[in-house]
Amino acid sequence: MAAITRLVKRASPSLSSTAARRLFCSESSSHAPPHEHFHAPPRKDPKDRNVQWVFLGCPGVGKGTYASRLCNLLGVPHIATGDLVRHELASKGPLSSQLSEIVNQGKLVSDEIIINLLSKRLADGEAKGESGFILDGFPRTINQAEILEGVIDIDLVVNLKLQEEALLAKCLGRRICNQCGGNFNVASIDIKGENGSPGMFMAPLLPPANCMSKLITRADDTEDVVKERLRIYNEMTQPLEEFYRSRGKLLEFNLPGGIPESWPKLLQALNLDDYDEKRSAAA
Repeated sequence: MAAITRLVKRASPSLSSTAARRLFCSESSSHAPPHEHFHAPPRKDPKDRNVQWVFLGCPGVGKGTYASRLCNLLGVPHIATGDLVRHELASKGPLSSQLSEIVNQGKLVSDEIIINLLSKRLADGEAKGESGFILDGFPRTINQAEILEGVIDIDLVVNLKLQEEALLAKCLGRRICNQCGGNFNVASIDIKGENGSPGMFMAPLLPPANCMSKLITRADDTEDVVKERLRIYNEMTQPLEEFYRSRGKLLEFNLPGGIPESWPKLLQALNLDDYDEKRSAAA
């Protein structure tokens, strides 16, 4: 828990000492000065814990899919900040009304709120004996990365990349079943290689027959909106990529196709192909 309280303090000035006290008031005396509740976190030797990774990638690239698969393989929690926000909204917790207003206005969730939610999630995991994690959607700014670096050793940052033509087609092909809530993709991507650039094929992820007539498209999945979303992401993320590249922690992985083509190559890039084979053999 010391590491988590430290995380909140490092968020300053975004997170005031008042907010930090409010977050942890159930664990400490409200009469003690706030600085007495913050301590440097114990640093664990990487050999004594599981992986602590971050996944980056444009909206629609599939980082959640690959991060989730790796978490299942390695036995670590997949912590997606988007899921934390949705969970808090559904829980009617102390931040839910503030979050609802932000989401309804289409604004970005502040560092203060994200760090509050992440702190609670890490504390809950620590209490349950979790070891390691893969963060998905955090950090997204230099400020967040610096806060994270001050309290947790990040071993590796995996930056998933996909050809823009394929990424656009994939985003525009997204569909949701308005009955079961399933996510599908009707795009069949077949890009021919030219001028030294490799070709790419990604098969559609089609729904079962009973969902086919119930598919809907997200209101913001239009070409203009998707292009603008990608432009903003690239503009915001370039400094973050350089932050981790300068520390020798950035692995840039170009997805060569869909999951069947990309998954084995990603495991090779992470030196996990033998690990996957041994685990499959033991299953």
